[in-house]
Amino acid sequence: MGEVLSQNEIDNLLAALSAGELDVDQMQGSSEKKVKNYDFSRPTKFSKEHLRTLEIIFEHYGRLISNNLSVYLRKNVQVTVASSETNTFSEFTNALSSPVILGIVNFTPLNGTIILDLATNLGYAMLDRVLGGSGLPLDKSREFSEIESTIIEKILIMFTQLLRDPWKNVIDISPLLSRLETNPQFAQVIAPNDMVAIVTLNMKIGEVEGFMNICLPFFTLEDIMDKLNTKYWFSTMQENHDENYESYIESLIRKVDIPIRAVLGKSIISVNDFMNLQVGDCIRLDSKVDDDMNVYVGNIRKFTALPGADKDSYAVRITSVIREEE
Repeated sequence: MGEVLSQNEIDNLLAALSAGELDVDQMQGSSEKKVKNYDFSRPTKFSKEHLRTLEIIFEHYGRLISNNLSVYLRKNVQVTVASSETNTFSEFTNALSSPVILGIVNFTPLNGTIILDLATNLGYAMLDRVLGGSGLPLDKSREFSEIESTIIEKILIMFTQLLRDPWKNVIDISPLLSRLETNPQFAQVIAPNDMVAIVTLNMKIGEVEGFMNICLPFFTLEDIMDKLNTKYWFSTMQENHDENYESYIESLIRKVDIPIRAVLGKSIISVNDFMNLQVGDCIRLDSKVDDDMNVYVGNIRKFTALPGADKDSYAVRITSVIREEE
């Protein structure tokens, strides 16, 4: 709708025209609308708002991968969102080299699939670490053996299962790894000209750094595009957690596994005595038989206990709780 002028503004314009201060041709020229080029081969189906929401979702996903993969590989892992963009599916596949690590994931209950593209140097580093090495990639890429493919598939299954929680505020999904592909020619899951959103994660495993791309076709996300905005995402998150936020956090904490160790006693011996220990030798501890043992939760002393047995297993019976002020 055009701008509506007041009567005073109309009178001023007429007066300016009469006085020759305004040129009618100049006014008509300035009212021409600018034409914006539109590429019909690359329709705009993902807005900046959609991409921003996907970045928020995969920032959460990156934190989950970092925590779980660190435990799995017993090595420091850092994962951050590097970028997000839209492309045609053919542009995505043309940029892939061979061999590749592609996880084809069924995005149930949504129709269609997504693709997890893991850099090969990261794959080799993971394999080296799982098989007892220090986690270094190969100097030159090669095809993966059947055993290596099986190990990588297990890692991708873990990546797939971790998708559940980040998408929970948008839709409850049950993702399933359909197959692992190492040849990009067999990853044609949609038409070449279909639009996809690509979220790139920067992954660092020890000193090895590479990218993991998540290819999200518009066809797969079409039914939930109206939910892929930050306003809906944050409002859903607030509805889920505002009223029962404390109980929600508490329920998450209760699921965390923590190590507990009971220390029977301590002793100091020489290296020579240690090297000459034989079966049946006794080591004198600094505690007595009827003394309470210290029980540690992590590295914090939380309980005292007496040693005992429960059926065929060793056990301790808690005798006191050590409060924080103690």
